[in-house]
Order: sequence, then C-alpha cells, then structure tokens
Amino acid sequence: MAVYRLLSWNVNGLRAILKKGFLDWFHQESPDLLCLQETKAHPDQLSAEILEIPGYESIFASAERKGYSGVALYSKHKPNRIHRGLGIEKFDHEGRTLIAEYNDFTLFNIYYPNGKASKERLQYKMEFYTAFLKVADDFKKRGHSLIICGDVNTAHKPIDLARPKENETVSGFLPEERAWIDSFLSHGYLDTFRIFCKEGGYYSWWDYKTRARERNVGWRIDYFFISNDLKLNLQSAFILSEIMGSDHCPIGIKIDF
Repeated sequence: MAVYRLLSWNVNGLRAILKKGFLDWFHQESPDLLCLQETKAHPDQLSAEILEIPGYESIFASAERKGYSGVALYSKHKPNRIHRGLGIEKFDHEGRTLIAEYNDFTLFNIYYPNGKASKERLQYKMEFYTAFLKVADDFKKRGHSLIICGDVNTAHKPIDLARPKENETVSGFLPEERAWIDSFLSHGYLDTFRIFCKEGGYYSWWDYKTRARERNVGWRIDYFFISNDLKLNLQSAFILSEIMGSDHCPIGIKIDF
C-alpha cells in the first residue's frame, strides 16, 4: 500500500513567494504532489531552481496574459498523461487547469475564476463551474477516481467564513455560487476537510488589506474534493494555517492506494 501526501496552495505569485522561503518549505514538507494556483508566471520567467526541483516532475499551465493566473504541479510520480485546460478556449487561455492521470487516480489542479470584479466575471465564473463539472463527470464515467483541488473562490456554508451575514451579497458567498457547490457534491464528490472537521474557525484565505489573518477573519475557499469511491482511501485532510507567504495558506490530504 502506498500513502500519498498531497498539498495545494494558492501562492499569489510564484516569483514573489520564492523570496519568502518557499523552497525551504517545499523541501521540508516533501509532498508526493504539490499543486499551486495563481502562479502569475510563464516558465520562461522562472529560474532553474524552481523549474527543476530534484525528484519532481514539474508541469505548468500559464495564462496568455503575463503575470496573471496560472497553475503548476510538482509530482514525485510521472503522470501517465497531462491535459492543460478543459478543452474550451474561452477558459483555457487563462491557464487555470491541469489534469494529471495516474494509475490509481486522476488529479485536477484548478484555479477557479473570481467573480468579484464585475457581473461579466461572475457569469464567466459560473460558466467555468459548469464546464469543469462536465469534464470531471466525463472522467468519472470513464472509470477514473478523482482528486480535485484548488482555489474554488467560494465559501460553501456559513461555517466556512468568519462573517457570513456581512458577505451574503459578495461574490464568493452568493447563493448561486454556494448552490453550485451543493450541486457539484451531489454528483458524487466529497469535501475532504468536512469529513474530519465539523467545526468553524478554519480558513484558508484572509484579506491582506485589513490584516484579517491576525484576527482570523477568514474564508475557507480552498478545497480538496474526492470522488465518492475514494472515501475509504482517505486518511486525513488538513489546513496548514500557520504557513505564511501568501494571502492563502496550504491545504492537504493523505490518501492510500
């Protein structure tokens, strides 16, 4: 039996976090797979020390627009197949999706859109959600066991943010966004953290401007989901809230095969 430790982190700029001890943290944690979101970098903008980490396959999906969006995967195990994007140009040019197929599971690493900027971006976000779910379900129908992680940009329940009442009309906690997570879970997926922890006060993002992290006024918008068939394989799910360097903190799971 092999136990995999997977971590996911919205780093809010890979080049920025490199200056904050990221590589030391990475080597200390030594995860089997590390999924990063909001890398804000093309590979040609990165140094060899981050492109070629010993013992890891490094895979990037970048936005056409420089300094924007982007996801990355570092994997001790070489994937059987990699897909960059959902196969839909209007979403894929923003570099939000990496899908890696392994023998025991298929991993989705996704930086879901933020809907706060405008009504158009909220619409884009909801369309992305719909497109992603179709792709995930298609993989599942073909017999793939799924692990899905990333910055979903929505807090699911009132327990998932410090001030739910004040944010009912804010993108990230709108009724339609929360209803989509309900719908997604109903398709046969599990929120891994909530399998182990039913209490509030656990968040993965805090607003920089208001120094919200010091007061733990946060949102849980970063998730690991698994398809229902992997529930018995899941050993733990956790939030590494003490790790600094971004406005998000890393999250993770341990799962065996």
